[in-house]
Amino acid sequence: MKRALLALTAAALAVGSTLAAEPWHEGVISRHVDQDALSGTLDKAALKALRKRGEELFVGHFTPADGVGRPFATQAIVPTKRKRPPENAFFRSAGLDANACAGCHNLPATGGAGDFVTNVFVSEGFESADFDSLDPQFSNERGSNHLFGAGLIELLAREMTADLQRIRREALAEARRVGSAVTAKLESKGVDFGTITAEPDGMLDLSAVAGVDHDLVIRPFSQKGVMTSLRQFTVNALNHHHGMQATERFGLRWTGERDHDGDGVEDEMSEGDVSALVAWQAGLKPPVERTPEGAGWQAAARRGSAVFDTLGCNECHRRSLPLRSLSFADPGPLDMAGTLREGELAEPAFYDLALLDWSRNLPRNENGEVLVPLFGDLKRHTIADQEVAALGNELLAQRFVERNVFMTAELWGAGSTAPYGHRNDLPTLDEVMRAHGGEGRPSRDRYMEAAEDDRSALIAFLRTLVIEP
Repeated sequence: MKRALLALTAAALAVGSTLAAEPWHEGVISRHVDQDALSGTLDKAALKALRKRGEELFVGHFTPADGVGRPFATQAIVPTKRKRPPENAFFRSAGLDANACAGCHNLPATGGAGDFVTNVFVSEGFESADFDSLDPQFSNERGSNHLFGAGLIELLAREMTADLQRIRREALAEARRVGSAVTAKLESKGVDFGTITAEPDGMLDLSAVAGVDHDLVIRPFSQKGVMTSLRQFTVNALNHHHGMQATERFGLRWTGERDHDGDGVEDEMSEGDVSALVAWQAGLKPPVERTPEGAGWQAAARRGSAVFDTLGCNECHRRSLPLRSLSFADPGPLDMAGTLREGELAEPAFYDLALLDWSRNLPRNENGEVLVPLFGDLKRHTIADQEVAALGNELLAQRFVERNVFMTAELWGAGSTAPYGHRNDLPTLDEVMRAHGGEGRPSRDRYMEAAEDDRSALIAFLRTLVIEP
């Protein structure tokens, strides 16, 4: 561990192949981050240096010198070859659609959300890469979510996954012990994920599991809740939106090639480069509840906070969830094939978010746990029905998640990230609240029936949930 801490300085981040040092080089990656220098808990200076490089990669505009484009690869999460290169390298449907991560994640600051113009088109891209279009039959249109507080979100998901999988193990052990079926409630941090029934022979009845995959892994990223980690999200997005292939998925070990997409640039994004991007995103300051200016707004926000609970909004948009540890392992314990994994390293890197200045302001409960004020529950819900269907406006399922099922949107930052809805087509908070169907329908109906002053106060409260640059 001592070796890594000493090695990881601003200079050590340049270890590896120097691609181009000339000041006129029209690229972002003049050097790769050395993954071998990342292990153990990074001290404050090392974490700062790594995050600085991550920010440079996030805001940099990738060019052909870096390897932007994927003429013979597709947007698929599994390396997949095209039969022929596309006529146009940049195309709105399933990418390429941006030169920089910050091209879409920029409201109200770098790492934030995106306006309607930055919407992306989600398509798996295995069999239909040659036929992708903006037609909703071929791709789902989505808005860009903000990334502030993303490290806290992933840490919550890891702890909740551990809780649910522990409950499964204990149910199986108890069923073997008593010789009969045992039904256990799947609950973590106060969020109910249904029940699981274990049989003495080890069989599991998963039919009553709710809001999470049957493997009980909380996948907190993407609007459908299908991305396990910031690392998976980053590797996917680099290829999908920029045509920048990460070696940990598209490199020699997995594809037998160093230039899988055939654009003439080998080993485009190193494992260390991805780690730098993850560290920067994981350390983004979480949104806050801002005290509004003026006595009138302050009074309305206080009233709106009470209305939020009265209408039942907090049943899904939980004000906070408790977090036991701020130590962020990268790669994490749940990363799977296609990303760098724990078992492939002697020791993962640990980014202690407690070293970051903003962590001192996080509230804690009586047990010393951090109360992450996400206004969410990290659970999938049915959010549309036949009468109120605006939020179920997709024709394609994603990773076996039904079309009308989405992850609860975290409301922290809602005051800074208009427009709203899964495809950024609802300009106001009032409109998105009226659009809730399915499991959100009771709260929506109560909102519709509420007095105008109460509706106005609720919006005043939500407008205080902001991202501070």
